[in-house]
Amino acid sequence: MTSSTGKSYLIVGAGVFGVSTAYHLIQKYPNASVTIVDRDAYDATSRVAASWDWNKVVRADYDDLVYCKLGLEAQEVFLNDPLWQPYFHQTGIYWMCRSDYASEVIGNYKTMGREGELKAVPVAEAKEMYGGVFGDADIRDVKEVLVNRGSGWAAAGDCLVAVTRKALELGVKYVVAETESLAFSNDGTRCTGIKTSKGETLKADHIILSTGAYTPKLLELSAYEARKPDLSAGDRIVAGGITTGMTRLDAATYPTYAKMPVGVQGYTPEAGPFIGSLPPTKDRELKWWGQSIFTNEQEVLPGSTLSAPPAKPDYGQWEVSEKLREDISYANHVFYGKKTKDWKMEKHRICWDAFTTSADFIISPHAAALGLYVATCGNFHGWKFFPVLGKYIVQMLEGALEPELAQKWAWDRERPKDGKDNADYPRHQMKDFLDPVRQARL
Repeated sequence: MTSSTGKSYLIVGAGVFGVSTAYHLIQKYPNASVTIVDRDAYDATSRVAASWDWNKVVRADYDDLVYCKLGLEAQEVFLNDPLWQPYFHQTGIYWMCRSDYASEVIGNYKTMGREGELKAVPVAEAKEMYGGVFGDADIRDVKEVLVNRGSGWAAAGDCLVAVTRKALELGVKYVVAETESLAFSNDGTRCTGIKTSKGETLKADHIILSTGAYTPKLLELSAYEARKPDLSAGDRIVAGGITTGMTRLDAATYPTYAKMPVGVQGYTPEAGPFIGSLPPTKDRELKWWGQSIFTNEQEVLPGSTLSAPPAKPDYGQWEVSEKLREDISYANHVFYGKKTKDWKMEKHRICWDAFTTSADFIISPHAAALGLYVATCGNFHGWKFFPVLGKYIVQMLEGALEPELAQKWAWDRERPKDGKDNADYPRHQMKDFLDPVRQARL
């Protein structure tokens, strides 16, 4: 194990990007100072991080070969490492494809010699699989169903707590504070730390922003305070939200769904984002995510408007409007049809994340200041890479990323001007979904 004396790292944000970075750093450099800063305690009962959730999909079935490889690498950790094993449930995935997605994924698996793990199944045959649990699903325009038995889901919040706790045991420090802006050297060329909402300044040699949906706002405020306009994210990063919801199955219903796979209604960019349904948890709670991904445009400075989560300590994540609740009811319908129409939706949450038009992460030095790095933009698909994200972020910090990854995740790279070819890019405005009495407050 490599040791390092005197290096210091300040990681802003304790989601999967930040915690994975801390975990990998402290293992490689056990004598370094590694500190995570987050507005919430890592074991708080409610957090704003997108990574803090009831459960998340773990899969490698990507049409993008890079993420397919990363997904398989992460999956090996989930399957074999005792720290991660308890949280992974290899239920398989059932992906209703309305494009050539299945053949593209199978092609990637074949490239890696793993084609035996998944298959494309004709719709009529697929409807009978898994006890016919998706037999009443909306299959309009579905060409075939991709079934990958190697995929599954993880208990996301529990896993995040466990890995954070392990990082702390290894020597990582954790500070609960809200980051208000970045701090710079007198000449403005180097980022030296952060300023908190309580007026404290925390410093380190390396400042890593893993701040998710808060990133564009943090950079905009910092750019204004430091008089460094090139700090701004500009059109590189957009904050977007989506609704998730759950129902608790009764004891009689639970056996029907207990062994179901992750379900995905795959759509095209023209039709809209994918919709998902996750198998029941140990508490018999079955989850969906909705069909509407939205921005929340607001004026963060005079003349400066961008998308950011609601300016509340908890992002107002539990204040879910009737229209957004209808999103979850719709998801229930397209997966299970009329047979579940009387299910009571008991939990709703708005989850926020950072997006790029290409759906790629940003894992890169920030071009505007030395010592400042960005590692975020999960695009609602980053959680599954939790075990290995930090490995690549550490490589980025050391200038050792493979050229293909360095280019793909660069701060300054050519990206599509809009997200029209990205099915999961935000296409709506939050204000259009608000209840009339809540609109003024948000």
